[in-house]
Amino acid sequence: MNQLANAFGQKFTENKDSLRIKSFELNGHTFKVKVPLTSETDAMFERVKIIDEAKAQKYYEDMSKEFLDNRAKYENDPDIKYLDDDIEVKGTSIKETSRNKVLTENRITELVRLLVPENKDFDMASISYADIEELFPFSIQMELIEQINSVISPNYTATKGK
Repeated sequence: MNQLANAFGQKFTENKDSLRIKSFELNGHTFKVKVPLTSETDAMFERVKIIDEAKAQKYYEDMSKEFLDNRAKYENDPDIKYLDDDIEVKGTSIKETSRNKVLTENRITELVRLLVPENKDFDMASISYADIEELFPFSIQMELIEQINSVISPNYTATKGK
C-alpha cells in the first residue's frame, strides 16, 4: 500500500476497491462497474488492439462470399473492385471491415468485463464476445458500452452536472 492510502487509515485500505465501484441503470437493471486504474485502462487498450487474424479471416470470408460466388454479376459494377487479396465495396475494404469487426468485439468484451457480477464467485475475465452476443443484441451492446464509458470516464457535462 502506498503512503497516501496509509494516510487515510486502515478502514480506507480495507474498503478502497469499493470506492472504485459506480453504478448505472439500463432498462430497469442496475449494473455496477469497477472504474479501472490508469494502468488497468492502458492494459485493456493494449488487449483491444490485438486482432485474432483467424477470426478476421473468417469474417472476411463470410462478408466476401456473395461477391466471390457472384463475381460475374458484380464484375462491371463501378462500386465494387476486386483486388488481389481483397474486395472494395464503395471504396471500403472488406478485409479492413472484418478487422474492424474484431476490434469492435474486443472493445465490447473488455468494457463488459469491467462490470461487477452479483455472483461474487464469477470471474468476468472468463467471458468472451460470444457470451455477450448470446445475451445482448448489438444495439443493446452499444447502449451498455455507452453507459460503461460514461461511468468510467464522464464527459465535461456529466462532471459539471449541466
